[in-house]
Amino acid sequence: MPLAIVHSRASSGIDAPPVAVEVHISNGLPSLSIVGLPEAAVKESKDRVRSALLNTDFEFPTRRITINLAPADLPKKEGGRFDLPIALGILAASRQIPHNILADYEFAGELALSGKLRPISGMLPFALATKKINRSLIIPIYNADEASLVGDISILPAKHLLEVCSHLKGNQELAKHQLLPTKFPDISELDLADVRGQHHAKRALEIAAAGQHGLLMVGPPGTGKTMLASRLSGILPQMTDDESLKTAAIHSICGKVFNIKEWRKRPFRAPHHTASSIALVGGGNPPKPGEISLAHNGVLFLDELPEFNRQVLEVLREPLESGEVIISRASYQSLFPAQFQLIAAMNPCPCGYLGDSRGRCRCTVKQIQQYRAKISGPLLDRIDMHVEVPSLPKGALSETNSQNIETTSQVRSRVIAARDKQLARQNKSNSVLFSKEVEKICRLTTNNKNLLEAATEKLGLSARAYHRILKIARTISDLADSKDIRSEHLTEALSYRGFI
Repeated sequence: MPLAIVHSRASSGIDAPPVAVEVHISNGLPSLSIVGLPEAAVKESKDRVRSALLNTDFEFPTRRITINLAPADLPKKEGGRFDLPIALGILAASRQIPHNILADYEFAGELALSGKLRPISGMLPFALATKKINRSLIIPIYNADEASLVGDISILPAKHLLEVCSHLKGNQELAKHQLLPTKFPDISELDLADVRGQHHAKRALEIAAAGQHGLLMVGPPGTGKTMLASRLSGILPQMTDDESLKTAAIHSICGKVFNIKEWRKRPFRAPHHTASSIALVGGGNPPKPGEISLAHNGVLFLDELPEFNRQVLEVLREPLESGEVIISRASYQSLFPAQFQLIAAMNPCPCGYLGDSRGRCRCTVKQIQQYRAKISGPLLDRIDMHVEVPSLPKGALSETNSQNIETTSQVRSRVIAARDKQLARQNKSNSVLFSKEVEKICRLTTNNKNLLEAATEKLGLSARAYHRILKIARTISDLADSKDIRSEHLTEALSYRGFI
């Protein structure tokens, strides 16, 4: 029977659902039709496949060819990833290559008109799904490094359609791709020692890194807010293998060029304040991840926070709580992880010089209120820490005493030690503790409870802010290698709330 089935996968968010490419050749007028909800790029594959087969001296059957991408109800089968499976299905159905061994493999790759294989996007989710069913993977050689990160999977990379056919015929087997090492030294080019002064802000940055807390820095222009934020990645611990795979999978479906040097390095995303809500949270048709998902397991830095459109900022509220974002469309939904650490910076007033000793601020009270009102109270309430970054005192920039300046490596060692304590105690960072876990892990003495309740009432803090203060105090005690939260830890945690 002139029927062949080739296994491949589609792309749906960060998942790769299986797709069976069924090829049937029958008598009738020469034609080729593709069914099963193919997108435009898939429909065009018939022309690429025809040219690729003819240019590699294969016979293109002059009969009726029907190609079904099953399951038929799986929408958004897109891209050139089905070129190779379709070509192999036609060759197998016309008995130009063996069809009985196709079930052992999964195939993906775009074909050039000459038969060369071109890379596809979303290779990492593809490889992760293939590993679960223990099949070998035949892909373009340009995707092999990315797929090899999965580990314990047979990857057979190829440069040309002829190489794949030769392997399936048993003439010359494809060589298995060697797995790449997954551990690299985490060397940051940006050193925290470059930031002079601002010891209070540096301390806040260290606490934020240790507990994965959100941080809002408020201060005049040129005081080091952006410099501090850009150096946060250097003091964060390396990602685990599981975190690295999930983060790389998100970048893979966006078509980002894979760079092994970035493996296990936490992403740092800094979108411009003109970014739309779709650019920030994701969207489109089919949905693609936004900046908050590209910052998964890393840092999202929003500079000039009030300059962002208020509606854009409001879409951050749910992902900050849930750690994920769901993009809904009429016929389907896509879920993208978004467990990011929010770091934001802003000026204290429209001109930026509120409280300046030289009296440069000319903003009225109403203008200041309108400026700060661009950021809603619910969003501010979800940012764990608020810290002031004041103008530098005279002589701070010319400070030469290196003994008082800590480097990134020194701070990072303390951050890693504190994060290790959290992982050993609750298997996650302090910032994502649930309410019941906070009650158990962040216990206070009677005196400290009274102190916190009095501060909550005086500052008008919400129940959410109450629990976030406890989490920050727990992180401070972890940095101090203290088993319990002491009064000085709680007092310091309270100093990082309620600037606005």
